Amino acid sequence: MTRFMPSAPLLKRGRMGGMCGRYATTRARQELLDEFQVQLDAVDGDIQPDYNVAPTKQVPAVLNRRPKDAPEEEAAVRQLRTVRWGLVPSWAKDLSIGSRMINARFETVHEKPSFRRAFARRRCLLPADGYFEWYTLEDQGGSPDPADGEKKAKKKKPQKQPFFIRPNDGAIMAMAGLYELWKSPEDEWLWTCTVITTDAPDDLGRIHDRMPMIVEPDRWDAWLDPALTDTEQVRGLLVPAMAGTMEAYPVSKAVNSVRNNGPELIEPAASGDSSENHSGSLF
Repeated sequence: MTRFMPSAPLLKRGRMGGMCGRYATTRARQELLDEFQVQLDAVDGDIQPDYNVAPTKQVPAVLNRRPKDAPEEEAAVRQLRTVRWGLVPSWAKDLSIGSRMINARFETVHEKPSFRRAFARRRCLLPADGYFEWYTLEDQGGSPDPADGEKKAKKKKPQKQPFFIRPNDGAIMAMAGLYELWKSPEDEWLWTCTVITTDAPDDLGRIHDRMPMIVEPDRWDAWLDPALTDTEQVRGLLVPAMAGTMEAYPVSKAVNSVRNNGPELIEPAASGDSSENHSGSLF
């Protein structure tokens, strides 16, 4: 795949803040079990490929944790689970807070009350094929018609083009995540997660200034180890992606709608794709 980057004059720099809330995770269950050397498959039901993951969806997660009801002295085991995207702290009164906690900034995750306990002991990996970001084209139109007088011309809604961003070697992205357990008023336990984000390298920063933090395979064991609680050691495991390690290319605007889901969403967009945004978009 040839990396395609939009020319700078046509772009507004990606908005500041967290990554946009979509990614794709399509690897088969057995591939995840093998790739991450999982010891306990704790997934109920099937894991279906999801080409348009959005907040509040169930997503696969890899984590180290002692089995339920195991004695304190028993070692944690590598598990594959599905968790709800959007972290709900244990002290939250209801689930609604999760929709605002899909991302945690690397720079402050160890300090924020919502994340610091999970950062110390409940870290996970969130497998992905890649993630989506949107860039905004500058308005190329001319000045308003003078005949309009004092009446202001209506400002057109900025056009946004989705991009799919993935490792250029096709490897699984192991996004750095945190998980939490929240007990509902009905005494049911809910597993939730968040994605840790960092500054994007220059070649991606023109699309968006943030991206998921990716954990390299040689650091998976340490990242998942709940016995490693030293904040600085844990932070030292995370290194932003280097320029040139990711590729980005435009995809169909069909991804704007959470109702659309299929492999066509991560295929390069046909030239001149101008499909309209669908209702239900998060953006």
